[in-house]
Amino acid sequence: MVHLVIVAHSLRLAEGVKELADQMVQGAVPIAIAAGTGDPQHPIGTNVEDVVKAIESVYSDDGVVIFMDLGSAILSAEMALDMLPPERRRRIFLSDAPLVEGVLAAA
Repeated sequence: MVHLVIVAHSLRLAEGVKELADQMVQGAVPIAIAAGTGDPQHPIGTNVEDVVKAIESVYSDDGVVIFMDLGSAILSAEMALDMLPPERRRRIFLSDAPLVEGVLAAA
């Protein structure tokens, strides 16, 4: 089963999308999030290390699909892929689908 990662600038946005998807599939599809900066003063943004951790937390030899909300989330996801071993990188797909619709359809 392919697993999913949500990369978003807003933690609340990512948690909401994950909540909807989990409700649809009753937790049957592993979904990880990498969202926000973790800085309460400046919470909006993405963090490459968090993306790597999210990928690793749901990695499957069946594959991982990453969904991103905006431009720099794409950059963070691409940089995260560069940090992974080549054998894992081959099994990870960056989706250009709209975040909410893409995650729900994939789930």
